[in-house]
Amino acid sequence: MKQVKDKLKEILSGLTDAYRPGVVFEIEFPKSSGFGDLSTNLAMKLAEVLSKNPKEIAAELKDKLTASAELKSMIAKVEIAGPGFINFFITDEYLSGRALEIIKDKKDFGKLSLGRGQKVQLEFISANPTGPLTLGNGRGGFFGDALGNVLERVGYQVTREYLVNDAGGQIEALGHSVLKDGEAVYKGDYIEELHKKFGGQADVTRAGEKAADYILKNYIKPAVENKMKIHFDVWFSERKKLRRTKKIAAVVDWLKAKDFIYERDGAWWFKSADYGDSRDRVLVKSNGEFTYLAQDFAYLKNKLEERKFNLVINVWGADHHGDVPGLLNAAKVLGYEGRQIILLTQFVRLISEGREFRMSKRRGTYFTMDELIDLVGHDAARFLFLSRSNNTHLDFDIDLAKEKSEKNPAFYVQYAFARISGILRQAEIRRLNKKKADVKVASPGQRELARELIKWPLVLEEISFNYQVNKLTAYATSLADKFHQFYAKCRVIDNGQVNPSNVQLVLLSQKVFKEVLQTIGISAPEKM
Repeated sequence: MKQVKDKLKEILSGLTDAYRPGVVFEIEFPKSSGFGDLSTNLAMKLAEVLSKNPKEIAAELKDKLTASAELKSMIAKVEIAGPGFINFFITDEYLSGRALEIIKDKKDFGKLSLGRGQKVQLEFISANPTGPLTLGNGRGGFFGDALGNVLERVGYQVTREYLVNDAGGQIEALGHSVLKDGEAVYKGDYIEELHKKFGGQADVTRAGEKAADYILKNYIKPAVENKMKIHFDVWFSERKKLRRTKKIAAVVDWLKAKDFIYERDGAWWFKSADYGDSRDRVLVKSNGEFTYLAQDFAYLKNKLEERKFNLVINVWGADHHGDVPGLLNAAKVLGYEGRQIILLTQFVRLISEGREFRMSKRRGTYFTMDELIDLVGHDAARFLFLSRSNNTHLDFDIDLAKEKSEKNPAFYVQYAFARISGILRQAEIRRLNKKKADVKVASPGQRELARELIKWPLVLEEISFNYQVNKLTAYATSLADKFHQFYAKCRVIDNGQVNPSNVQLVLLSQKVFKEVLQTIGISAPEKM
């Protein structure tokens, strides 16, 4: 499918230049296969700039496309639909040939070179080490990890990084909580444990630092690595890497020298409003304490100047949306505009028996990621967390996640893979000489499955551009749908006779499913 799309884009771009060079258009998958395998809005885009009827332009383009010798082996039919969409139907011969090519290729099908080996730093979770990980932290964790998997598949070098905010006001607050003095903030059983261990400290800051180190080692890292199954390449300590090395102070001095900041009421302010922000932002408080933004300036320099990343991506919770302009403007004044991307994940509600379970780390009433994964399992938790766009709120239905039926989308998708594995274990199929078997896509069931399977690289390409990781789970579910429909309609073994073509489609399904599940980050069970 990617080969067809790339060729169509090349030809359509050439045709566009004859009308009006530079017109931007899209080639997308239609919502229904009845509207073809690919569709373009080019005629409507040209109509906007030429003030012509889009259907007339579409008819002209259709004539040129159907006459193209380059497309004859790929495109069986071109149709005009709606207000001027041009729909393309891929030939069965192309689908058959492409399916066989993919099966014979030992390499992963979903491996692209779009990233050209560029270095990407992906920073996510980064929850303050003041308590166990909550569901909100978990959403950013699964999202960031799956995005990293996608970016690696399309050719980027990805470094997964956790910024440990082990200095500053939140550590002071933790220290007060551990000492249980009049300025205590955090509550919960874990605070009782920390009080027993570190409550004898005379210094608030030292108590907070010791407690933060303990939380990181005994609560956060085990939850991330063992429960969430996320591997971070770097755990970056603010205290050790930015504070003790004086890098925050150094960047503040640089900003003073460049006149990017000014003093008011004893504090130092970044001129963020000069770069489109709604207000200026404090870098150094009147008491001399650095703000998060001051740290972000130093951290950004470390990532892009010292460690030479080409691109940095931050995954933040929605409660940090007000901090986005400040960091983007920091990238501007440091000379890194366009190389800092911030993605927000919206809030999570835990639903059980139709009721919401409310959480608050400070009140000591919260549901941890450890508890959730222990309750529903890693695969169900990850799949359901990734099933909605990061831009929308997520209601996590704990009862659905525990279901061992097709109602649970994670179970449904994994069951499709287990069914594939079961088919390929059958003796008749094991005896088949698969190297000589051909693929012939002819029936609707075969065609729908083959069409869906060869879309996989395009799904990865799309996500690498728009970061909509929920497209992974949507594709996995659609692929499961198509496979179950294929299996119901197309006999793989009929009265002891093996259909070699259908076996090849099952083998292709196994290959693509395994890659999809690996990219999502869940297991591919051969039996269920």
